[in-house]
Amino acid sequence: MTNPQPSNAVPTRPERAVIIGAGFGGLSLGVRLQSLGFDTLILERLDQAGGRGYQKRTPSGYVFDMGPTVITAPHFIEELFALERGQPNLADPDFPPAVRQAARVKAGESGGPRTRDYVKLVPILPFYRIVFDDGTFFDYDGDPANTRRQIAALAPQDLEGYERFHADAQAIFERGFLELGYTHFGDVASMLRVLPDLLRLDAVRTLFSFTSKYFQSDKMRQVFSFETLLVGGNPLSVPAIYAMIHFVEKTWGIHYAMGGTGALVRGLVKKFEELGGQIRYGAGVEEILVTDDWGKPVTGPLGRRIARGVRLESGETIPADLVISNGDWANTYLRRVDKKARLWNSDLRVKAARQSMSLLVIYFGFKDDGQPLNLRHHNILLGPRYEALLREIFGQKVLSQDFSQYLHVPTLTDPTLAPAGHHAAYTLIPVPHNGSGLDWSVEGPKLVERVYDYLEQRQIIPNLRERLTHSEFVTPDYFEGTLDSYLGNAFGPEPVLVQSAFFRPHNRSEDIQNLYLVGAGAQPGAGTPSVMMSAKMTARLIAEDFGV
Repeated sequence: MTNPQPSNAVPTRPERAVIIGAGFGGLSLGVRLQSLGFDTLILERLDQAGGRGYQKRTPSGYVFDMGPTVITAPHFIEELFALERGQPNLADPDFPPAVRQAARVKAGESGGPRTRDYVKLVPILPFYRIVFDDGTFFDYDGDPANTRRQIAALAPQDLEGYERFHADAQAIFERGFLELGYTHFGDVASMLRVLPDLLRLDAVRTLFSFTSKYFQSDKMRQVFSFETLLVGGNPLSVPAIYAMIHFVEKTWGIHYAMGGTGALVRGLVKKFEELGGQIRYGAGVEEILVTDDWGKPVTGPLGRRIARGVRLESGETIPADLVISNGDWANTYLRRVDKKARLWNSDLRVKAARQSMSLLVIYFGFKDDGQPLNLRHHNILLGPRYEALLREIFGQKVLSQDFSQYLHVPTLTDPTLAPAGHHAAYTLIPVPHNGSGLDWSVEGPKLVERVYDYLEQRQIIPNLRERLTHSEFVTPDYFEGTLDSYLGNAFGPEPVLVQSAFFRPHNRSEDIQNLYLVGAGAQPGAGTPSVMMSAKMTARLIAEDFGV
């Protein structure tokens, strides 16, 4: 890629950047670009920021985070809120300060002094309650002593295996996250440099296979592999480098933004606007405008392609010096970039990529009957099958009769999300994406009823139907339509080995100069911390290309 100006040039005016989408990736990158001196406009098709992190309020007083609820690595958030105009801080070491913060975070202090000006973060313990189909459960809190006590009670034969898993997962975390976390794999050489280490750490085999080396018990294999489902990955097929999630959580804990994830979104919007950035809502982007060196539309495969701005669904044209998409990777290219301007990201290549699974999510409110719930803030409710269910969701793309779910009950921590005397909750069920051909207008309501039956009959929430005061749900159709996600995927390209690192979509477009990607579809991948890492990667590429 040819830089728009020499690397040592001093811009005579702020470069105009347009970001498509005000999700976590777009907001995080917007803050960084403003700190670098760019003039940044974020265009959002919905009526508020958040993207997958959209927050819904009901007339009856319930507040539902519609997407991400698990916050890890709070120092990523702290770094964003500490940025100032003209002080990008990109040269600072990434992780040593964060490591030094670990003790403070574990002591219950979340976020630095600037973070507290925008949002209140609190640690959550345990991180998850993992409930098995036989009614037993495992409270994972990152405490080695408590972890060993629970393994001794549920699967004593796996105590020695846990020690080996702990050591090997730590080695993967130190190399794959602490050292390579912000590495953008933009060429084959960058991948080849780290491949020997990944092979030595056995980090390229599948995560479930890796976990099975250490644990004999099905329960422990599930406890130490389920987390990739929260970023769209099938434990049976994601590479074992994802074992580092165990140590990311163990090192910095799990956190919650008081007021819900939407409060964190509002904090980022406030920070972005304080730095001079602008957001326009109800501004869907129809096309990314691409020209050649002479400003003419690209009409053939030859010549350099340059992003010049965007055209909105309203027909308005907005010129820009650079364009960044925080939207779905596949639809960014398939729907918003003329195919004549795409060689690397051709229709054939984009459509051939494996997309992550989708979700059915039920948002419900219910009366507090005065009896304490035998639940925690984050709950993983595992069904009778694990491997077979995963194969049906990801491989066969069928809707099974059994299911597993993530049940989120934030009012156990933050009662303000529901009317007095009530709880707000959502439960998330992994399902196939819309490549399955399932009719969700038919299958959605039936699955909702089966989930309510399960929660009530298993006494997860006793007498739930009698206590319900609010109920609604979304299906893969919501992801495909409202969130403009290809095939209704919930997390972007599936994080299998052949779609990771260099093989995952690049944050700098291979086809078009001054076009960049950020968010779940780009490197390093899905999940709130990864999306914030993606924003820093993309900011560095832009700073390099524009000589900032």
